[in-house]
Amino acid sequence: MATSFPAAFMRGGTSKGLFIEASQLPFDTLTRDRVLLTAMGSPDKRQIDGLGGAHPLTSKVALLSPPTHPDADIDYLFLQVSVETGEVSHAQNCGNMLAGVGPWAVRKGWVTAREGKTSVRVHMLNTGGLAICDVPTSGGDVIEEGETTISGVPGKGAAISIEFLGLAGASTGALFPTGAKIDHSYGIEATCIDNGMPVILLRANDLGCSGDEAPEDLEQNHSLKAKIEAIRLDLAVKMNLGDVRNSTVPKITLLSPPKHGGFVSTRTFIPHRVHQAIGVLGAVSVATGCVIKGTVGEQVLKGSAPKAAGSPYAVEHPTGYFEVELGVDGETINRSALVRTARLLMSGDVFVPKAVWGEE
Repeated sequence: MATSFPAAFMRGGTSKGLFIEASQLPFDTLTRDRVLLTAMGSPDKRQIDGLGGAHPLTSKVALLSPPTHPDADIDYLFLQVSVETGEVSHAQNCGNMLAGVGPWAVRKGWVTAREGKTSVRVHMLNTGGLAICDVPTSGGDVIEEGETTISGVPGKGAAISIEFLGLAGASTGALFPTGAKIDHSYGIEATCIDNGMPVILLRANDLGCSGDEAPEDLEQNHSLKAKIEAIRLDLAVKMNLGDVRNSTVPKITLLSPPKHGGFVSTRTFIPHRVHQAIGVLGAVSVATGCVIKGTVGEQVLKGSAPKAAGSPYAVEHPTGYFEVELGVDGETINRSALVRTARLLMSGDVFVPKAVWGEE
């Protein structure tokens, strides 16, 4: 016999996963995580007995609940469900899944739809930050059709603009959590930065990389992965993140000069697979770490063509580019914003065995 709970399965940006009202799951965290692992089919590299897509980008969960922040309409807790291990992590935000939170809230009637666009104020529980998601709406419903394209997603959709409030140091306590713009680890220079996502920036050529390798080729370079993980574990302690052997943060991003007319080229370890694109908040941190003087990112871009005034920062990644809008005043970032699309893929009931839920 099985127990079920209602959920929506949605694509948000370049990720997809389950969107669930938190009250529909067990209150006990251990039981809740066991239910989610079973629902997604973990641990199993194919996730054949669950809804997961056998990749970290398609094994995600958004838990939604009434707001506990006075300036928010909804609380959002992001959970990364490991594909091959029995772990469920809340150590990071996910800006791609965030793109689906606004449409979910409107469809559920948690926020009343307005004609044209509806602003949904989201309290991101992972870090305590706030985001404002402007969702296209008409006739009381969400509009998904549009002319906006985002790299890594086929077709077009309606633009969902997202502006973040108070991102700097959300996870680590400071924009530069080590107190320095340049750190050293195993003979490699790095910039540790947190503008929404803790990220360690490295020059690709310092690690013998060109910066335009295919993700699968980087994943097969075991000596490279071992060195990157050693650097990650070392610098994470200095970033106030402690022992991160079982954590998905910080990420590691290899930087190189732009290859396709963008601002900077990236390859991101998340941390043990290589992202087919780049995460939303990861892209914000990367762009930030390139515009402030004295960072590894600034050094990588010396001699590159300057960005056109007023245009977004186009962060290149393996499947295209990600545009980030930043308001920069010296070493202060006063605005971080971007555009995503989202789509409801299905809505229904997810079934797990009663024993997993703790029922006889």
